[in-house]
Amino acid sequence: MSLRYPHQAHPAPGATVEVADGVRWLTMPMGGSLNHINLYLIRDEDGWFVVDTGLGEPRTRSLWHEIFEHRLDGKPVKGVVCTHMHPDHIGQAGMIVNHFRCPLYMTHAEYYQARAWTGLGLGASRNGWQGEQFYHRHGIDNDHLRRLRELWTSRRDSGRPAFLAKSDPLPMGFRRLRDGDILTIGGHDWHVVVGAGHSPEHACLHCQSLGVMLSGDQILPIITSNVSVHVSEPEANPLKAWMESHDKFLATPQDTLVLPAHNLPFYGVRERLRDLIGHHEDRMLAIEETCAEPRTAKELLPVLFKRKLDSRHTMMALGEAIAHCHLLMHRDRLRRTLGEDDRYRYLSVDPDLERRAHPGRHDAPDDRPILV
Repeated sequence: MSLRYPHQAHPAPGATVEVADGVRWLTMPMGGSLNHINLYLIRDEDGWFVVDTGLGEPRTRSLWHEIFEHRLDGKPVKGVVCTHMHPDHIGQAGMIVNHFRCPLYMTHAEYYQARAWTGLGLGASRNGWQGEQFYHRHGIDNDHLRRLRELWTSRRDSGRPAFLAKSDPLPMGFRRLRDGDILTIGGHDWHVVVGAGHSPEHACLHCQSLGVMLSGDQILPIITSNVSVHVSEPEANPLKAWMESHDKFLATPQDTLVLPAHNLPFYGVRERLRDLIGHHEDRMLAIEETCAEPRTAKELLPVLFKRKLDSRHTMMALGEAIAHCHLLMHRDRLRRTLGEDDRYRYLSVDPDLERRAHPGRHDAPDDRPILV
């Protein structure tokens, strides 16, 4: 069964489309090839809940005020739910919460990670010797490191990231969401289902009575969310958490309408999850085959991505390559050594690899990492 899309186009800016009883879909602009984020409104008896908020930039703020004036039936926003801490999801949370004096709902890890990002700026965690060591050990050359140092310094000196510079700060307090919690909105129970990997504690909302799941970036129909190891936690294993989350979400009823943060709403959640699981398994097998000889993470980038990568995409791609290697290390299929040149290299060690391998028959490498 292939995925089925009940809507063929996104709502126009400032407009909303009802996708289920009391659930409205809207979009906000983003830059780059991924030019939108999907946001949602859930109607309660005496107001609305907003799910995700868009980037913290002036055009998005202006569009939200159009929504407030023309699309809420004269009722207030009662709460803001942010699925996770990335800037396209939290950028207007402070503005909306302050405008309506309503609570913010997030999981514990996402809220505090967001506070750290918005307080320090994106470059702060990468600056200094830890960032240099991390990237050097995974194969980045000195020239590239010099350019990165200049980028980190400029970001640090500019204060808050550009996409948050004109937005209200994240609210000082929040209401904590936990896996298994229930939010009753508009006479329907919305179950909180928490996943991980793309971010530390990503909250999805599943309403069984409406047959709808708001999936954020956890389940997308076309693109694959970035799953990376970062300088801030260099020995993390996010792809393990990502794959385990997919196994968990396979329990979602097949007839569920998935409302994602990007691309179009769709039916076929289990097919998509199996496709995502299979894609990452294929990538890892291709890495194992390539690591018949010791390789740095940077040397593995052509296995995952076919396009020549600029500095920004190289960093994202490297994080994804390391994530795949860490899961393979956990499965005892790769071994990592630190050479005399202070570089990590990965070597395949599974004696069963020859039986499992199918060189030349893998999925084509992705065009480039997606900024999601």
